[in-house]
Order: sequence, then C-alpha cells, then structure tokens
Amino acid sequence: MRARRFIQIVVFCYAVLCAILAIFLGELAFRPQRVPVRERQLAEATAARYGAVLRDVSVTAVGSHLQGWFARPANANGDAVILLHGVGDNREGMMGFAELFLSKGFTVLVPDSRAQGESEGDFPTYGLKESDDVHDWFDWLEMQQHPECTFGMGESMGAAVLLQSVEKERRFCAVVAESSFASFRQIAYVRVGQLFHTGTWLGRIVLRPAVEMAFLYGRLTRGVNLADASPERAVVGSRVPILLIHGLADDNIPPQQSERIRAHNPAEIVLWEVPNAGHCGAVNAAGQEFDTRMLAWFTSHDRGYQLVNGIGSKGFSPVHPQVVEQ
Repeated sequence: MRARRFIQIVVFCYAVLCAILAIFLGELAFRPQRVPVRERQLAEATAARYGAVLRDVSVTAVGSHLQGWFARPANANGDAVILLHGVGDNREGMMGFAELFLSKGFTVLVPDSRAQGESEGDFPTYGLKESDDVHDWFDWLEMQQHPECTFGMGESMGAAVLLQSVEKERRFCAVVAESSFASFRQIAYVRVGQLFHTGTWLGRIVLRPAVEMAFLYGRLTRGVNLADASPERAVVGSRVPILLIHGLADDNIPPQQSERIRAHNPAEIVLWEVPNAGHCGAVNAAGQEFDTRMLAWFTSHDRGYQLVNGIGSKGFSPVHPQVVEQ
C-alpha cells in the first residue's frame, strides 16, 4: 500500500513538473528579448562608405507590417542579398555582413524579423510565418531593383527562417545559413538539456512529455504549432544551392543540427564545419576565410558572373565550390 502511494506521489509530482516546464518553455519561445534599433547613424555611415544611401523600407505581410533597411552601393554589381538576423536581435546585428557585401557591389536588404526590432508582430514563429515574410521581401526587391541574382544569408534563427523559405521561394540563386537548428522539436530537446546541464537525452526521453505539452501550449495560446518549424524538412527536394556553416564549438545550437539538415538534401547542400567557432562565430574564428568562402559560394551560383583573365566580372576572384566542404 505504501509503495503504491509513493508511486502515485512520484507520478503526480512528475506531471506537475512537466506542466510547469511546458509553460516555461512555451513562454520562453514566444517572448524573446526585443531589441530596439538604436544605431541608425552608424548604419548610415557604413552605407555611405560605399556610396549608398541607407533607406527605410517596409512591406505588409500577413498580420504584420515589417521594417528594414535597404542600400545600393555606387559600384552596384547587379546582385542583391537579403540578410536575416537571429532571435533577440534586429537588423543592426547584420550590418557587419552588409558592409562586406556592399564593398563587393551587392545591394543589401536588411529586415527586422516579425516581432523583432521595429517590425510588428506579437511573437516569433521561427520560420512558420517568417518564411512567407522572406517571400514578400523578395517580391519587393524584384519589383524595386530587378536584380540579376538575389542571394540570402541568415544567422541562427535567421538561418532557420531562410532555409524554410526555400521550400516555396525558389528564385534564390544561392543561400548561406550559419548555426541553424534542424527542427524546432530537435532544438527543444537541446534547450531542456541546457536548462539542466545535461545532454539532449533529458528532453528527448525523461522530460519528453514536457516538450510535447509545450507544443500543445503553443497551439492553445498562440494558435501555432512550433513543432512544424523544420528546416531539415523544408530543404528536401529544394534546388536552391545551400551552404551551411556551423562552428564545432557551438554550445547553443550543436553542429549536429546542420549535419541533420545536410543529410536531407546532400546534392544541393554543402556543410562547412569551422573548428573553434562558437555560435554564429565562424567570422571570428576563420577571419578572411569566412568571407572568401561565402563570396565564392555566391559567385559560383551567379547567373551574371563572368571570368576574365582569372578575375570575375563582379570584382573578385572565384574559389571553386568543391573546396568549401571540410
């Protein structure tokens, strides 16, 4: 009798723990830090160095009015890049990459993701709605600039959003995605392990009911199922060339997440795993190599690129894409 009573108490405590953890995980996902845009003058100065005027631009997406910056350099090469930031950040976080692309003649579009920065939205959906937002921004670029090629580059959540967008937005000439999660379900297991300083086994096995309840909580309170956010599923069958970048020292989103994504479409996806690089840290760990590999990926898939005496018509020498993978 005592043993039965003990088991009932343990089961009850376990159920309560799972319910509390589910609500905590749900709110954690739907209420990330929202960082206001503060450094417009710095961004303007960055654009001005390349003869560009930083413009405020916007699109109206489903349920949200989205804000961003646009800049076209004086030595424009006819191509454009859409740059997507991570969760808890805004467009300012991508201006370092914007400067790189402006210096090489690319027109850049740097939007705030929905519910981030100055873009409207009640909460992020980690690609469920944002992938359609990318399509709207792509349409805006096509109508306003008519680029020869439009590329995409995303960091962390921005990388996951970008990868989910290629399922429908097939006009990208190529994309680069750094430190993406494979699916929101997979990263949920990782987050539970990180909370308790264990491996993913805790969320995948012991506390799996809490993870499933968190997804149910999201459906009941926000009307979205974050379990459907899945870059690894979105890339299946895509013909958009994808370069994945992931630091081998990433303790936020493990590199195995990018390995899972690549396994779903190895014909179109190349993975560069960077030693000693943390989360979205390849540019710091690899320096010039990071810039060279990323630019090489774009030029190797650029419809308007021509090679003349070993120098590209768009201002820099190519690196063959087969050397990208390590």
